[in-house]
Amino acid sequence: MLYLLHRDDFGIGGVASEVHVLYRHWYGLFAQGTFPPDDATWQYPPGAGLVIMSPGIFPWLTYFQGFVLLTLLADAAVTVALAHADSARLTHGAWFWVLGLPLLLHIPLARYDVQTTALAVLALLALGSRSTAAHRVGGALAGLGALVKVWPALTLIGTPRGRTTREAWTAAAVTAAVLLATLTLLFSDALGFLRQQGNRGVQIESLGGTGLALARATGLWPGSVQFRYGAYEYVGPYVSTVGHVALLLTVAAFGWLLLWRMRARTWTAATPLDAAFAAVLLFTVTSRVISPQYMVWLLGLAAVCLTSRSTVMRPVAFLMLPAAALSSLAYPVLYVDVAAGTWPGITVMALRNGLLLAAAAVAARRLWTGSVSVPA
Repeated sequence: MLYLLHRDDFGIGGVASEVHVLYRHWYGLFAQGTFPPDDATWQYPPGAGLVIMSPGIFPWLTYFQGFVLLTLLADAAVTVALAHADSARLTHGAWFWVLGLPLLLHIPLARYDVQTTALAVLALLALGSRSTAAHRVGGALAGLGALVKVWPALTLIGTPRGRTTREAWTAAAVTAAVLLATLTLLFSDALGFLRQQGNRGVQIESLGGTGLALARATGLWPGSVQFRYGAYEYVGPYVSTVGHVALLLTVAAFGWLLLWRMRARTWTAATPLDAAFAAVLLFTVTSRVISPQYMVWLLGLAAVCLTSRSTVMRPVAFLMLPAAALSSLAYPVLYVDVAAGTWPGITVMALRNGLLLAAAAVAARRLWTGSVSVPA
């Protein structure tokens, strides 16, 4: 992965440019005391600024070197935590992470998703402890992760009812509120990301984008691809409708998760892990954006599930491996074909998104049957 990052000429190349150019530019703005003002590419919660600023703790390194070093340290933290969770249970979560992450080539080292995944993984493992202090630490990590990239908040969806939920959710809310207030006081335009997020369209790698690509390839849709808001998106008739449908499906997925939580009758040690994995899968497949780095999240959560022998997500977890390989095949290897809408590009995206859709459906079914529809 480090060798590919050093060369950075695989496929379309330029994978590291986001760190070299975009993150480094944002770092300069943070040094001036402001979040990126009116920047269409800044679409992240305020906590992401902490990750972007963090390479500054290594003044003897370049910004890029510091960022990669911190990413490797986060990767190591995930590996050690998973190995510790595996040690007494004869499970294979650590091996899944170690062997699965390189399927994404060097993409994980040039995005901050490994750091975010580390917060979610550590939060879930802490919540599995019987200690009140560990529950609070897990909740605090989830709250911090939510302020970095939102989705780690879903790690709390499966906490057992009662004291664990109260402790974890309270710690998460307090952590997120305190950090948000601090960043708002120290930096200007901390909530500017909300304006940019609302303008996002349908990215070419999303499930809806795959449908539009098929329609365009068969002559049923006259739209085109444009580089907007830091990504390639579809523009043309019905695109806004596809985007609204995706948002409605996301709302429906959230509603289903709330229904599951109210109806669930049986909690095992793996239920919080399985619920978090299923929730992130559902939100991923209904997203208007399914970038390849999203697979880092899913690999991490699948690895956590595999640290428990009582997990019901084992077959779903192993679907993530071919999905990750197809993601890196789409970007950076065949990204020109994906953007142009050629049949090789469409085929790769259809296979990857089809796997994710199937995985989400199987995960939802297994979560429901394992905790709601319990056999007599």
